[in-house]
Amino acid sequence: MQQIWDAAGMVLQFIWTHLVILNGIFAIIIVFFQRKDPKTVWTWLMLLYFIPVLGFVFYLFLGADMHKRRMFKTKEIEDKLNEAIRQQENQIKNNELQRQIPDIEGFSDLVMFNLDTVGAMLSGNNDIDIYVDGNTKFGALLEDMRNAEKFIHIQYYIIKDDVLFQRVKDVLREKAAQGVQIRILYDAMGCRSVKRRCWKELNRLGIRTAEFFPARMRQLHLRINYRNHRKIVVIDNKTAYVGGFNIGKEYIGLDPKFGYWRDTHLRLKGEAVLGLELRFLMDWNYGAGENLLLENQYLSGIEPGKRDFCNVQIIYSGPDTSLQPVRDNYVRLINKAEHKIYIQTPYFIPDEALLTSLLIAIYSGVEVNLMIPCKPDHPFVYWATYSYMGELVMAGANCYTYDGGFLHSKGLIVDDKVFCYGTANMDIRSFALNFEVNAVVYDEKKAQEMIGYFTDDLRHCTRITKDMYAGRSLPLRIKEQISRLLSPLL
Repeated sequence: MQQIWDAAGMVLQFIWTHLVILNGIFAIIIVFFQRKDPKTVWTWLMLLYFIPVLGFVFYLFLGADMHKRRMFKTKEIEDKLNEAIRQQENQIKNNELQRQIPDIEGFSDLVMFNLDTVGAMLSGNNDIDIYVDGNTKFGALLEDMRNAEKFIHIQYYIIKDDVLFQRVKDVLREKAAQGVQIRILYDAMGCRSVKRRCWKELNRLGIRTAEFFPARMRQLHLRINYRNHRKIVVIDNKTAYVGGFNIGKEYIGLDPKFGYWRDTHLRLKGEAVLGLELRFLMDWNYGAGENLLLENQYLSGIEPGKRDFCNVQIIYSGPDTSLQPVRDNYVRLINKAEHKIYIQTPYFIPDEALLTSLLIAIYSGVEVNLMIPCKPDHPFVYWATYSYMGELVMAGANCYTYDGGFLHSKGLIVDDKVFCYGTANMDIRSFALNFEVNAVVYDEKKAQEMIGYFTDDLRHCTRITKDMYAGRSLPLRIKEQISRLLSPLL
């Protein structure tokens, strides 16, 4: 035993005496072998300076770059997609699409950007239902599941094995017995509290489950910083859901810690369903190793909507791409705003491009309205959010804290014409680290409906004035500054 202690002591002594050299090597790895934003690099170097060696261990778990490698291959359908995309791009260049679809007037460049970067086809003839209450959303979802005839594809970042998931499982158990094919894709970090026996139980019922970025050796998450934050459900390619609600009792207002949960989810019927199904199939292929792209039933059966005739693009982003399409959509929409901008987000930690765009909009006379929660679920993230919100307040934006519960809604509305809502928060993590999916909707009537929900929320809000923000306490100022300094890591 003494020999073991002596050997350990020698190792520690070696590390201590060579600490400067080790830190230098780690710094070189961070600076020269990982392409990152300079602010993020400096934050990691500062952490390495104050917490030698251990700081690099944190970096391995939280900061290592995925090299933007392509994780999702769609060779089976790329040729068909590329042909359709080129046709739509040519229609935009020749002004044909603008004449056919008046709703995209003034936004054809954004449509083109989405086509070129993520292959997001502009789909028409979509019906859209907007849900801002968890009980209403899950009531509709469960009813659609009960009506499933062929398949149900489910993907959520967080699934908790509680009263809400029990309701979902009851319906899935019934549909599996009827021969409906059911697949559930879940994120390893978001669902880490769910016992393995839960998934095994579903497997025994004939329900396929797959884990995205599973832990090594059961508990060791080497890719803890990369999370599949998408929430997608597709049923028979007739109906699809995307938005902010996960599966857990707090999302239907049953957790006293949060109270009422205010979120936004979209139910789609029409051509946009195919965009969400393709996204699910690609994620499933990666997580489960099962390629369903060659099976026609999963790419057919789309029925056009008959009520709203909305035009929609399904966009997505993740650390496997060199661009940040969701962030870039936000920036482009903000830059195109002429009158009003409405933003709801639980976490507001913008990068320089987004923050500058908002400040330019404010100083150009555009009315900017920002709504964030009144309570934190992640303290450091909340204090950083409050700091960035304060910058907009002092510039002249209308900023509000939602007091009616917890605000988890994620999206942006521009000029009563276009909105972009989905799973992405307005923060650096969602832009660069998480796998996200949003719907861009070009429809004045639906945009005004979304503004109506924002306006209703104002009845439960406190407006943060310049005087209120300037008069905040010293402890809060300190929390803000520390959290803002760490914001590239949050």
